[in-house]
Amino acid sequence: MARRSSKTSASVDHGRIVDVDVADEMQGSFLEYAYSVIYSRALPDARDGLKPVQRRILFQMAQMGLRPDRGHVKSARVVGEVMGRLHPHGDSAIYDALVRMAQPFTLRLPMVDGHGNFGSLDDGPAAMRYTEARLATPALDMTAGLDEDVVDFVPNYDGRESEPTVLPSAIPNLLVNGGAGIAVGMATTLVPHNLGEVLNGARHLLEHPDASLAEIMTLIPGPDLPAGGVIVGLDGVREAYATGRGSFRVRARTRVEQITPRRRGIVVTELPFNVGPERVIDRIKDAVQAKKLQGISDVVDLTDGESGLQLVIEIKNGFHPEAVLEHLYRLTPMEDTVNINAVALVDGQPRTLGLVEMLQVWLDHRLEVVRRRSEYRRRKAQDRLHLVDGLMIAILDIDEVIQLIRDSDDAASARERLMSVFDLSEVQANYILDMPLRRLTKFSRIELEKEADDLRREIENLTRILNDEAELRTAVAAEINATAQSHSTPRRTLLMEGAATPVSAAVPLELGDEPCVVLLSSTGLLARMSDAQSAPDAAVDQRTSHDVIISAVPTTTRSEIGLVTSLGRVHRLHAMELPALPTVAGAPSLSAGAPLGAFLDLDKGERPLGLTTLDDQGSLALGTAAGVVKRVIPESLQNKAVWDVIRLDDGDEVVGAVRLPEADAERSDLVFITSEGQLLRFGAGTVRAQGRAAGGVAGVRLGKDAQVVSFTAVPSSDEAVVVTVAGSDAALPGTEAGTVKVTPLAEYPEKGRGTSGVRCHRFRAGEGRIIAAWAGIGPARAASGSGVPVPLPEPDSRRDGTGTPGTAPIDGIGGRV
Repeated sequence: MARRSSKTSASVDHGRIVDVDVADEMQGSFLEYAYSVIYSRALPDARDGLKPVQRRILFQMAQMGLRPDRGHVKSARVVGEVMGRLHPHGDSAIYDALVRMAQPFTLRLPMVDGHGNFGSLDDGPAAMRYTEARLATPALDMTAGLDEDVVDFVPNYDGRESEPTVLPSAIPNLLVNGGAGIAVGMATTLVPHNLGEVLNGARHLLEHPDASLAEIMTLIPGPDLPAGGVIVGLDGVREAYATGRGSFRVRARTRVEQITPRRRGIVVTELPFNVGPERVIDRIKDAVQAKKLQGISDVVDLTDGESGLQLVIEIKNGFHPEAVLEHLYRLTPMEDTVNINAVALVDGQPRTLGLVEMLQVWLDHRLEVVRRRSEYRRRKAQDRLHLVDGLMIAILDIDEVIQLIRDSDDAASARERLMSVFDLSEVQANYILDMPLRRLTKFSRIELEKEADDLRREIENLTRILNDEAELRTAVAAEINATAQSHSTPRRTLLMEGAATPVSAAVPLELGDEPCVVLLSSTGLLARMSDAQSAPDAAVDQRTSHDVIISAVPTTTRSEIGLVTSLGRVHRLHAMELPALPTVAGAPSLSAGAPLGAFLDLDKGERPLGLTTLDDQGSLALGTAAGVVKRVIPESLQNKAVWDVIRLDDGDEVVGAVRLPEADAERSDLVFITSEGQLLRFGAGTVRAQGRAAGGVAGVRLGKDAQVVSFTAVPSSDEAVVVTVAGSDAALPGTEAGTVKVTPLAEYPEKGRGTSGVRCHRFRAGEGRIIAAWAGIGPARAASGSGVPVPLPEPDSRRDGTGTPGTAPIDGIGGRV
């Protein structure tokens, strides 16, 4: 027997004891363990964004037929099938992965439709024997085509079955749902994004392979977290998109309300990613008891399944809610830091990926999937065409075929004679011998000829896709569009370039009544700036790197103003509740504004249009999609937070609302711009003021299927311009840049109210409607849906000319206000 040393260990090998170096054994075993953890457990594949356990769950559920149109089954059954067939590990790990894929607060696009208690941010799920599951609709696009040889299969752990190495993944799951994992020596953290934005970015990269990160970020401006919230500061997002590593801050979404006749409070409706209300309540209580946080009298959690998250923080008298909120951001998880470390497997190797790289890996995968699927379908179509050709030969000489078969001694002889006499292949001959007699009709021959023609066309189309890279990319782009239409949802997370400057919580309740201007931006940000900031031409001239101002009203800090919406309603707002804009480089910074949702709850489909004062000094001009115009005095209704200012017909909505000061009412023009490219301009004085209950009068005459795109009031000025954007009828909103034209308003003559006006934009080939328009005092500025500035062309004096191709989709247009 060999003697052991401190550096060796003994192992038995068929009756012999072999000395093994401990360091070598530990190194080898640890490397094997690290390799297993990295490749088989912790890191997702960049192509489908799934870890092995997640991939096996979705694959096995698809094999079990647990489609969205069928009933749920016990989660324990799914876990058992996955564990027994594909994943030989503990059932708890499988169930944890299943639960995560069913939680809407964890994934932006859940892949599993769960029934039962699947947990919350503060509580875990019920045991697997109590919950049920089936595939969610998006999971069908993740697994579609597995039976068409689109991905490679490998043997499972015992070699009795096979499993896919990757799913076809028609959804860029790595970006859409993100993920987290801790391996040996490395970790990954990816955050969710909006599916529609990611697919738009992927399609742009597919059509422009050399697109820069800046171009892609105009379409994918930032993460879109399942719980919503507000991302404050985008520098960390840009860094993460460029390098694969970065961090950003997420704030809760809040609003200030009068919760009792004498008390105001902060209502929290959205929290940062992976932060639950109980955790926030505990931290608030701890901070109050430690005397680190002042001004809070009570915290009540009113969250329920119908209204969602609602955390009410009651503020003591004498404290400003806005100031207390800043301390809450600093001392509690109502503001949290989210890190991005985009590590995923690419060609079997862990890599840190930027945004463009992640999109490119997924696009390469989809191109390969569509190529392999086309090859498989062409091969199947060719095999079927071969059989159809044989059947058609047999039907043409059916009498001779029958006589030949009857004269044959056995099936083998009949097959040989068919192959010899009619020059058929063995496959065709066998198919003819197996053919039922009911196929031997004249109608069957017609069906076969039609089927043969369809097969030849299909083979031709598939061959064109396989032989032409441009056709292949077109096919992938079409599937991307179909996926976007099926599963896209509106953005939940608001993106803000910066944050308001923190203020002291000891602000007295009675504030000075100072002149100010309240602003509304195209992305729904509200803010106020001092009267000194607004003069002369200091701020509202749109000198900001983010967003454009669409409405502004002069008021005082202690006054109330109204927000007019597309439903023809006015919502009351307190000017002093709005954040004050800090001055940056000599001009107010609009990025310090607060989202509209922090102050108001709008109904589904209700859009903010403009601001107005609540006095009788002036009037409010309204224009609807059906071409109705109305002037009304927007008086304040006591003790009402919201009230109607126009009676709308069914299917109609307000598209524009502009405050008309009393001095400007007779010197302003009302301007309608319609979807068919017509502009009508007439004097505001031709429309008499009406009461709130009235429905307005005829404004512009519309053609069949046309509607008003823009309505506004423009003061008399030589600097007034009109901006029109034309696009296709079939394009999805916010996806088409279209053609843009800027024209002086003076080029359009005044016409009588109730007429159709004059042409303002001539459509190019492929264009069918005006998708965005604006009129006002220039210079005009435009922004995308995420607030990124979009350049506009130089003014064109041709009032009915065509536009210039835009550089990005335009969502908001504004000018000097």
